[in-house]
Amino acid sequence: MFRPSTFLPGLRGRTTAALLVLATAATFGLTGCAKDDTPVVDTANTPLATEVPAGTKLVVADQQERLQSVLRASGELAKLPFQVEFANFVGGPAILEAFRAGAADVAPVGDVPPIHALAAGQDVPIVGAQQTSPAALKLAVAPGRTVTTLADLKGKKIAYAEGTAQQAAVLRALDKAGLKTGDVQLVRLQLAEFLDAVRTGQVDIAPLIEPNVTRLLRTPGTSLIPDSQTAGIYGGLAYLYARRAVTQDPAKSAAVGALVGAYIRAYQWVNTHREEWAQKYYVENQKVSPDDARRIVESLGTYTFPHLDQHLVDRQQSTIDAIAAAGELPKKVSAANGFDLRYDAVVSRAVTESGASHEPKER
Repeated sequence: MFRPSTFLPGLRGRTTAALLVLATAATFGLTGCAKDDTPVVDTANTPLATEVPAGTKLVVADQQERLQSVLRASGELAKLPFQVEFANFVGGPAILEAFRAGAADVAPVGDVPPIHALAAGQDVPIVGAQQTSPAALKLAVAPGRTVTTLADLKGKKIAYAEGTAQQAAVLRALDKAGLKTGDVQLVRLQLAEFLDAVRTGQVDIAPLIEPNVTRLLRTPGTSLIPDSQTAGIYGGLAYLYARRAVTQDPAKSAAVGALVGAYIRAYQWVNTHREEWAQKYYVENQKVSPDDARRIVESLGTYTFPHLDQHLVDRQQSTIDAIAAAGELPKKVSAANGFDLRYDAVVSRAVTESGASHEPKER
């Protein structure tokens, strides 16, 4: 039994997220899965509820305490019209298991976990999206290894975690280099193990995001494959997704809509308060230096919030196709079944009211 932290809107105080014991069941070995990836109930023509009744609660599966931190720092947490509980996870597979168990309602994830949810017969549609700089993910190189091009990946041990954005990045890197998965050694690890595995030389290469990139570079002899080589292997796309049962429930679906709006406004606050965010999250929570914190924030660029529309569905389908082409999906799935496009109205309103953007501005 886990005891996640509870935040009551309007109350202030020091709270910490409880660490939820990570489930170890294999994602593709789940019981009770649907026979295909067709949504259980079509919600496309059912209007979203907008009123959140008193006593409504959502359990949010967070990662690195990031969502709760940005909601708190921006002031959006105290404005939420429902009770929210946070439990901290490492990686999409563990979150997916919590969804399956009904232990979590909504979560922020990369672009790959929703794909594996579909493949596992889980119905957890995407309800919000954000875009950061595609250069935020780096291919880290262990001490003493000489890897400066993607072609150098041949024969190397590469940290690999199915059901994560890092999985797609590795597969795209191999494809870009003209390599197959059989040309390298994919070492299956949990995301939490990537950093230690590469800096101790247990693997040659690991795909890392901040603040783990900064932590890696503290180890003498480590390096990064240049961005000029890795361009295009990571889309910089992240999502909010929720259990379909939650989006079908009038009270909870309205709460999810409120959370989507707060999510957008909070990250738009980051866009305009970079120094404050660097201090509050990366320095105080993630324990990196002020200089590193500023560099991390700049590396992510400006947060934008794509429409939930056919263009985004097509982007997601291209990622599905890349994973399937590598033989890493157990069955064919359709990206269209992994979205609840009704929430686009919420996205549009929050973007307009906060002064955010749907698409990155050209420099």
